[in-house]
Amino acid sequence: MMHPVLADTGPLYAAVDPRDEFHEQAVAEMRRLAREKRRVVVAYPILLEAHNMVLRRLGRSAASDWLADMVDTALINPTPEDYRQAIARVEALADQPITLFDATVAVLATRLRLEVWTYDHHFDLMRVPVWR
Repeated sequence: MMHPVLADTGPLYAAVDPRDEFHEQAVAEMRRLAREKRRVVVAYPILLEAHNMVLRRLGRSAASDWLADMVDTALINPTPEDYRQAIARVEALADQPITLFDATVAVLATRLRLEVWTYDHHFDLMRVPVWR
């Protein structure tokens, strides 16, 4: 198996919402990831954030279906130190609207040496390798 990629909320949500501006791109990228045999890894905070978005925007049925699709996804839990480092990143970039979700993914990606699958330019600001 080739190197895994750490997913951000944007592509996970876009793949399920046909009205999302990144929907077609997300679906095409999912196919590409499958072709390249790259495993998508999701941090638990991102799973929670994406589920909330699907539930609020698309409803309970879509959220239930989405969760069923996520059952076989590789999930990882940030450590307490990951959260401390994420908070430090948010504080260090206080002039940017970087969420704790994104900072946590950035810290995980750095620690695990993974690229992030995202549409958010803040990962470039945090100097995290982005899968494109």
